[in-house]
Amino acid sequence: MKTFKSWNALVKKRNALSEGGNCGLKMKQLPFMGVICTVMLFIVYRTTNYQYHETEMETKLHPFETVKDYQLPSGNLKSLPRGIMQARSDLELRPLWSRSSLRSKVNVTTNKNLLAMPVGIKQKENVDDVVQKFLAANFSIILFHYDGNVDGWWDLDWGDKAIHIAAHNQTKWWFAKRFLHPDIVSIYDYIFLWDEDLGVEHFDPRGYLEIVKSEGLEISQPALDPNSTEIHHRITIRSRMKKFHRRVYELRGKTKCSNASEGPPCTGFVEGMAPVLSRSAWYCAWHLIQNDLIHGWGVDMKLGYCAQGDRSKKVGVVDSEYIVHKGIQSLGGSGHPTTRTAIKVLLCPRPLYFLYFMGELICFYQLI
Repeated sequence: MKTFKSWNALVKKRNALSEGGNCGLKMKQLPFMGVICTVMLFIVYRTTNYQYHETEMETKLHPFETVKDYQLPSGNLKSLPRGIMQARSDLELRPLWSRSSLRSKVNVTTNKNLLAMPVGIKQKENVDDVVQKFLAANFSIILFHYDGNVDGWWDLDWGDKAIHIAAHNQTKWWFAKRFLHPDIVSIYDYIFLWDEDLGVEHFDPRGYLEIVKSEGLEISQPALDPNSTEIHHRITIRSRMKKFHRRVYELRGKTKCSNASEGPPCTGFVEGMAPVLSRSAWYCAWHLIQNDLIHGWGVDMKLGYCAQGDRSKKVGVVDSEYIVHKGIQSLGGSGHPTTRTAIKVLLCPRPLYFLYFMGELICFYQLI
C-alpha cells in the first residue's frame, strides 16, 4: 500500500513538472513573438514612410498635377486606383537598369529647361556650338532632323545625350505640335524653340534666364546683333545701352510706334526664329499652333495672346545676351547664307523689302 502511494506521488510530481515545463515554454515564446511583431511593424512603417516620401517627391517634381487633370468627361480613368495615375511625362533619358530610389534622386536634379531645334546636317558645325553652350547650362536637348540624317551626329561628344527625332522636310512648328505637348514638357521651366542658324558667341543661357526671371518675362527672345544677316523687325535689334527692352519707338513710316502702342510690332512681340516661352506660356502657345501650320509666318504676331497678362509687360527682348541671325536657308533652301547682311532699318522707312549689297542699302517700294 505504501509502495502504491509512493508511485502515485511520483506520477503526480512528474505531471506537475511537465505542466510547469509547458508553462515555462509558453513564457519563453512570448518575448520571441513580441520580437517578430516588432520587426513586422517596423517593416510596415518603413515601407509606408518610403511610399509617402516618394509621393512627396513626385508632387514637388510635378506641382501642377492635380486630381482634376485625370477627370476626363468619359470617365475612362475612374477604374484606376487613386495615386497610380501619371498624367505627364518628360524628355529625360533613363538608364536601362536602376532602382526606384536612384531614379528619384536623378529626378530631383533633372534639367529644368529645354532647347528644341530643327536641324540639318549642313548646319552641323553651328548646331554643335549652340548645343554645347546649352548643355553646359544643364539644358535638355531635343533635335528635330528635317533631313532624316541622324547617323551623322553620333560622332559628336553630346550626340547620345540629346533626343533625336527625324521626319523628312518638316518644319519646327510641325515637330513642336507633335512632340512638345504641354504634358510632355511640363517639368521644364522654359522652352527654347530656336532655329539652327543662330550664332551664340555672345549668349549665355544662364545669364539670359536670370534676366527673364527677374523681369517676369513669360515670352522673350535674345536681341539680334545689328550686323546679323537678316533683321525683319526693329524691336528685335539689340540696344547697346539696355539690359532688355519691351517696346520700340518709330515715328516714321506707315506703322508708328509710341508709348501709346499696345501691340506688335511695337511692343509685346518676339520673332519666330528664337522664341523663349515659360511653362505657362507654352501651354497656351501649343494650343495656338494650328495642326497644319508649316512655315509659321504670322505666328509671332499672335504669341502675345499667351503672355499670361499684359503683353506689353510680359513680353520682352533681352539685349545683354544677344545672338546673330545668320539667315541660312537650309530647309527648302540652298544651305548657304543669303546675300543680305546688316539691315539699316532707320535709314529706310517702311519699304516693301530691303537689300544690303556691296556696302550700299537698297530699298524697294511698291509702286502705286
